[in-house]
Amino acid sequence: MKEVLSQQFDKALKLDEAEYENCIFNQCDFSNQDLSGYKFIDCKFKVCNLSMCKLNKTTLQDVAFTDCKLLGIKFETCNPFSLSFSFEDCQLNHSSFYQMKISKMIFSNSALIEVDFTEADLSAAIFNNCNLSGAIFDRTNLEKADFRTAVNFSIHPLNNQIRRARFSSDNLMGLLYHFNINVDSIL
Repeated sequence: MKEVLSQQFDKALKLDEAEYENCIFNQCDFSNQDLSGYKFIDCKFKVCNLSMCKLNKTTLQDVAFTDCKLLGIKFETCNPFSLSFSFEDCQLNHSSFYQMKISKMIFSNSALIEVDFTEADLSAAIFNNCNLSGAIFDRTNLEKADFRTAVNFSIHPLNNQIRRARFSSDNLMGLLYHFNINVDSIL
């Protein structure tokens, strides 16, 4: 794997529009850049800032984001062909996955505050230790999704497909919120 390391994290790294395969991007700042049309295949982004990037028709195939800042990104504009990525220890606040088909997606230890999942297919997705405060789930396919360790979500069971989704007894309030039901634990 070829590693691209930004020596100065506070300076933006400019990439030529190209296909990047088997690359590791470490401590790179791509914030506010237009990465439209780029191809990233089997790449890893570690401790990178991609906030407010434009990703129109960008290919993200088998891409892993670790400890990255990805604020305000419209992932739905990416090239849908062979789209596959994962997030670990990332900040994705105010990003959008509107109408995306991203079943089996893995979000781990990440902040997904006010992220838009409207009409997305997140079947069998995993939200491991994720903060979903203000995240929008509307007509979203969440069948078999795993929310057992997720916090601060609010999912309307009648407006989303949640058949066989997994929740813990600690976070059931995220399903009951829309019904104005209070559950108190009695010890």
